[in-house]
This record gives sequence, C-alpha cells and structure tokens, in this order.
Amino acid sequence: MGAQPATRIDAHFIAAGKYHDIDYPRLEILKLLAEHPHIRTTVAADYSGLERLDQCRFLITYTCDLMPTREQAQQLKAWLEKGGKWMALHGTNSILVFTAEGLVDAPDERPDVMEMLGTQFVAHPPIDKFPVEVVNKDHELTRGIEDFEVVDELYLSKTTAPIETLMQTTFEGEATGFTHSTWEKTTVPIVYTRDIGRGRIVYNALGHCRGHYDLPGMADFYPHKEMCAWNYDVYYDLLRRTIAWGMRDGE
Repeated sequence: MGAQPATRIDAHFIAAGKYHDIDYPRLEILKLLAEHPHIRTTVAADYSGLERLDQCRFLITYTCDLMPTREQAQQLKAWLEKGGKWMALHGTNSILVFTAEGLVDAPDERPDVMEMLGTQFVAHPPIDKFPVEVVNKDHELTRGIEDFEVVDELYLSKTTAPIETLMQTTFEGEATGFTHSTWEKTTVPIVYTRDIGRGRIVYNALGHCRGHYDLPGMADFYPHKEMCAWNYDVYYDLLRRTIAWGMRDGE
C-alpha cells in the first residue's frame, strides 16, 4: 500500500506595510509554503478577516507600521491562547511616526499588541554587517546552525514581555534619524519565542527588503536595492524550519 496522504493544513499570511518591498517576501514565503502541497494558504494585506484563523494552524506576518485594531488584537490573542502559532517577521512589531523635526519615533501606542509580541521596534542603525550568536543550540529552529554574520537592517527593540531568545547580537552606537538614536551596549534579540496560553510566537527580526519603488512620496526611484538576509541560505533555512514548526500539531 502507498503512504497515507498528508492531511491538509491551513495557513494565513499577512504581507503589507510601508517602506519595504513587500512583493518579494510575499512571493518567496509563498514559494516556501508551496514546498508542502498540503498547505493551503490565504493571503491578506491587513488584519481584517481574522475569522479565517479558526481554520488555520499558523499565521505568518511580514509587515511594517501595520497594526491590528484593538478588536483584531483580541482575536489574535484568543486564537493564540487556544494553541495558534504565529511566525512574525521583521517589522511586525513596528509603529513609525515622523516628528516635526523629521526624525522617526516609535510611540508606545499599542501596548496590547507589543505585550503579545514580546518586543517593540525602537530604531535601527544604517544597514551593515553584524554577527548573530546562536544562544540556544538545542532548539529545533537552531539545532546545527553555527553563529553567522549577516548584512541586514538591525532592529533595535525594547522587550515588553517574557521571551526565550534563540539568537541575538549586541549593538552600541548611533541609530541615525530616530528619536532614540544613541545606544549604549545592548543585547538585541534576533530570533525568539514567546508563549501565549497554549500557543506560541516565533519572531525573526531579520529580513529587510527594499526595491526601487518602495518609498512613494519620499523617493520616486530608490537607487540601491536592499535584499539583506534574503541573500543568505541561513535565512531561508530559518524560514523553512519555522514553517515546519508551524505545520506541526502542538508545540
């Protein structure tokens, strides 16, 4: 007899936001999901329609400066508490406001969302190379991955709730253009988990992506495409591992 066919798994993917090439990550992640023919994915451009999560084993978000409403945040939390899994990428934890001086502020406007995610974006230095240290080498998402270097946009964040850091880096210096610009030496989580009831969030802060046409109203043509972690096999390895984690029933 042949092998038993795999059971259908449903997923929901929200890809939207500002200042990034959302099309590229949307396509790349859908290609990774398509490596598993029994995953059926719906794609959205905001947090509406979260009733869909009732049929889904996991949620993926690649966003920047996009927040759920307070009611939608309650839906998300209730779904997580029942055992949902959320794969949150890059700017999911960001709120960005330009001040009168032209600086970027990260206001504390949505503590409900940031407490759920476990961190809130505060600032980032210019894109550059930085080391990533694997601090938990026994986790399924990190096992066998050695410390590595990556060129990316380093998201500096404040921790808002208990998290388990799997990968981290350190930063000291200037985050030019942000209201919180001067940073003494600090530890920065890169990949971490956060438990919510019977559910769990895996947050991966890597993965900045910007093309030529992603700053409307600021630059009609942005000259230097930024692919960052999308140029690295280790990033795709982490994405595949997180999808495999999301597919599995239970923790």
